Amino acid sequence: MLTENNRPTSTLARVSRLRDKMARLDLDTFLVLIEANRRYLSGYTGEDGQFDETAGALLITDKHCILATDSRYDLQAGQEAPTYEIVCYRKSLYDELPRLLDRLNARRVGFESARLTVKHHQDLVRQLQEAQTPVTMIPTENQVESLRVTKDVDELSITQRAVRCAETAFQRLLEWMRPGMTERDVARRLEELMREAGAESASFPIIVAAGPNSAKPHAVPGQRPIGIGEPVLLDWGAKLDGYCSDISRTVMFGPADAQFKNIYAIVREAQAAAIAAIQPGAAGRAVDAIARRVIEQAGFGDNFGHSLGHGTGLCIHEAPRLSPHSEDTLAAGMIVTVEPGIYLPAWGGVRLENQVVITPNGVTILNSLDLDDFQLAFA
Repeated sequence: MLTENNRPTSTLARVSRLRDKMARLDLDTFLVLIEANRRYLSGYTGEDGQFDETAGALLITDKHCILATDSRYDLQAGQEAPTYEIVCYRKSLYDELPRLLDRLNARRVGFESARLTVKHHQDLVRQLQEAQTPVTMIPTENQVESLRVTKDVDELSITQRAVRCAETAFQRLLEWMRPGMTERDVARRLEELMREAGAESASFPIIVAAGPNSAKPHAVPGQRPIGIGEPVLLDWGAKLDGYCSDISRTVMFGPADAQFKNIYAIVREAQAAAIAAIQPGAAGRAVDAIARRVIEQAGFGDNFGHSLGHGTGLCIHEAPRLSPHSEDTLAAGMIVTVEPGIYLPAWGGVRLENQVVITPNGVTILNSLDLDDFQLAFA
């Protein structure tokens, strides 16, 4: 599964790759504000609060690596990012940045336009002008994310452990589940079991949707009791050392009827066809089309509305994308989900999701849960 391209990568090596990009973009300084990118380049795990809050930023030049943060994270930053100079600001990041940029003699500063709010951009530009600092702020997109798309051996190993953690919890959940339990109770128990299995948290809010609710691809677990003979769609994942797993299964208490078996078989065929087509050089949209064609030919094309899959890593949704609109080309070392589904209003839905890592010769499926094991016995 692992190749030369998957060898362990230090944060300094990652910074070096970013510096190469900076040179091509004619940037002397790069301002990193996105939490996952900050962690990827430095090892610092401080978490941002809401969209207008930050646990800090990285400033990278050809000679300097600075992590600017506040007193809440000062000690943590020094421990987790030993190759960075830690600057602890007293007021706010955007008050400190003009001084730091002046000290670095910055002139062309790339920043992550997806993260810097209009307000903070305006505040920063105003303070730079007031300080008469001759800096040009250059918006950029996906500069660090494009480095993150291919995983090294450590990232692949952590993701595999996160998958196993999530699957262990699910197997224990099935031993506990009984008809009449609510969707919300099952979701809460699944998160508890993942934490007991070693997860730091769930990768995302867990989906447990029974009966007609399972026709909603992103249903929110509620107080509805789970009945016998209806589809129960679960979508969950464990986060471990920052990396996310993402799995979906659809199960049923009691014997499955003909409709469930038929839809389940179609979704499983679509997933298998897509996985068989994944290899280096394949187009994300082409893989999506293969799964979509299976479902369309079975007469359910209008009942599969979402994309086939996405990358995972430090974020639950990353590049590459498997969708009709994807412009991504797959390469060895990428991790993607493959999650076709069919959703019928008033009846319910079936989704099956595995994570796979792309290898030089195809894929390795990271999951071990048996796809044939969907009927739940109960006392």
